[in-house]
Amino acid sequence: MSDLLGEMIGCLEAGKLVPYLGPGIWRLEEGVEAPFPTDGESLSESLARRVAVPGRVRGNLSAAAQYIESNRHRKTLRKLLLESFSVPVPKLSLHDRLATLPHLPMIVDVWYDGALRTAFASRSDWGEIQGVSQAEHPGGWTKAFGPDGTEVPLDESARWATVLYKPLGSVSPAGNFVISDSDYVEVLTEIDIQTPIPPVVQARRRESRFLFIGCRFSTQTERTYARQILKRSSDHHWALLPAELSRNEERFLRELRIERIPLSLRDLCEGLFCPLEAAAADLSESRRES
Repeated sequence: MSDLLGEMIGCLEAGKLVPYLGPGIWRLEEGVEAPFPTDGESLSESLARRVAVPGRVRGNLSAAAQYIESNRHRKTLRKLLLESFSVPVPKLSLHDRLATLPHLPMIVDVWYDGALRTAFASRSDWGEIQGVSQAEHPGGWTKAFGPDGTEVPLDESARWATVLYKPLGSVSPAGNFVISDSDYVEVLTEIDIQTPIPPVVQARRRESRFLFIGCRFSTQTERTYARQILKRSSDHHWALLPAELSRNEERFLRELRIERIPLSLRDLCEGLFCPLEAAAADLSESRRES
């Protein structure tokens, strides 16, 4: 295990490790309870409690979202999602630790909360790229936002030390959501030729290894997004997946050469981040003494 952590630390120090965060991170950290749904099924159920949807789609997030969009208008769907995620968000130590890393070129986050933006609030050398819905922004795939939440040209992202990439959108700063069946049809029609994936993401993933935390690959959409975001990256990645996997997930891990890490989130953070934090503290102390 020490060899594995050493390899991961080496990737971090070289700026070649990309965390890929899923909504399951909120169930991995002890003592923290998310104030919003943390998987597709619970979010779908939450929407269905406020707007009646047919029983056949009640547990299917994209289908439930599509029903609301088609029968109650996109504005209603967006309002419900804003209500779900515009809430005070507790801090996760994982987010705070990621925000302190100096050689982290990119983080991928595939849920709708704004916790990462909050964690990075004290820095000015980063920005966020979000996927957007064609229903609300026809002709465009993404929007870029600076640290203060102001929309900026996408080209500006090349100068950021860290890019927060939210391919499904986020509640903050502008309430963008890729969530309904029609949203996914638009993106998945183009994603194989990489059109929806920003150039800076394509550039920074090259030769990088991805570290999946709190993700599942149980649906075709989840697997397709991960596969296309990893395209032309390294040929070896890692995943923190404590639960039992389906056959489709096991097949997907083998296909993309994603190695499962037998650690808790706490053990991973201590093994991965503490040595870097100690090295940074030693360097700072030596500079003061000199």
